[in-house]
Amino acid sequence: MNHSTPSSRVDATGDFLQGLTKFRKFGKKTRVKSINGITYFANQFWTPRQRQGHRLQEVSYRGCFKPQLPAFFIERLTRPGDVVYDPFMGRGTTPVEAALKGRIPYGNDINPLSRALTEPRIHPPTLAQIEVRLAEIPWDEFVDIEHEELLAFYHPVTLSRLEGLRTWLLSRIDAGLDDPVDRWIRMVAVTRLTGHSARFFSGYTLPPNQATTLDGQRKINARKNLTPPEKDVRAILEWKSKKFLSQGAPKPDDALLLTGAAEKTLQIPDAAVTLTVTSPPFLDVVNYESDNWLRCWFLGIDPKTVNISQYRGIKEWQPFIKKTLAELARVTRPGGHVAFEVGEVKYGKIRLEEHVVAATEGLPFATLGVMIVRHEFTKTSQCWGIANNSGGTNSNRVVLLQKKG
Repeated sequence: MNHSTPSSRVDATGDFLQGLTKFRKFGKKTRVKSINGITYFANQFWTPRQRQGHRLQEVSYRGCFKPQLPAFFIERLTRPGDVVYDPFMGRGTTPVEAALKGRIPYGNDINPLSRALTEPRIHPPTLAQIEVRLAEIPWDEFVDIEHEELLAFYHPVTLSRLEGLRTWLLSRIDAGLDDPVDRWIRMVAVTRLTGHSARFFSGYTLPPNQATTLDGQRKINARKNLTPPEKDVRAILEWKSKKFLSQGAPKPDDALLLTGAAEKTLQIPDAAVTLTVTSPPFLDVVNYESDNWLRCWFLGIDPKTVNISQYRGIKEWQPFIKKTLAELARVTRPGGHVAFEVGEVKYGKIRLEEHVVAATEGLPFATLGVMIVRHEFTKTSQCWGIANNSGGTNSNRVVLLQKKG
């Protein structure tokens, strides 16, 4: 691995903070304010446009941040060959962006769905390999339907093809034949299971990052007087593969993707990571199990066996964050950084960033500040408060830490 000396990282931090205060690229000069002993930097630090990222990043997943967020920190706080990590990688935004920018991607998530979404986009096959494999799949033999309840989402022919593809892919895993091409096809299929356009396997339904329940889909069908149309599964897989690969693919020197608890990542060596960019579960804002039940079904994952962390209150959440930060202190090199995105929750009543800072007590981290990234606010005062939003996560609030050393 190509690592620069820790001292060069420490020296670069002052330049980074000075750069924040002078930032003008997408808006006015950064506003700086101290609140409860924490320095806040408020500006539009990256573009809010939806299509600015690489097409490999076009995977829908609830509670994820845009690739512009990790790109901002990767470009300014790391060099090619450095390790960039996310202990809650979700759809894999940080590791994929790291790979695209010539860094070594590390990632972890307790849900095996995350690795299934991430790994194929870091090590993708060629389009020619994908087309050959799609031609080898015995589509005409897929005629039976086992899960008739899923006809709420799919045309009978479409469902028979999907069930056949699912069984075929799982059987290849059992036989030890699973390879990067299979994993790619499985990943693309998972991203196309449900949506509200012709390029998804389903009929009209909720956006792809939030699968509705069976009863919910039946209500949608009844309300709109719809029956799911037949879709060409193979054609959609080929079309989306071309879209994903249309801007090229990463070629990382190495990668490490784990499936487990964020506070216990023994496979990562001490002081190996230069930068962590992550966003932990936000209390009980997002139910990852219910959102991804259909994706987990296709992958053969029982979501009830995945112990996804969800906390209803700060008293439970902060110790969880403390354990995560303790592990990040172990794996982060001296002078390395952690960008910890916490957003806004509970109808803007809780400053999660203050609890993250409190969780660093006793750990070898210095708090450099909190970046508030709000793309639309009409009054300067609005960017400092958190009670002006209707609820949910409405802006990026990123706690920036540096490992002492």
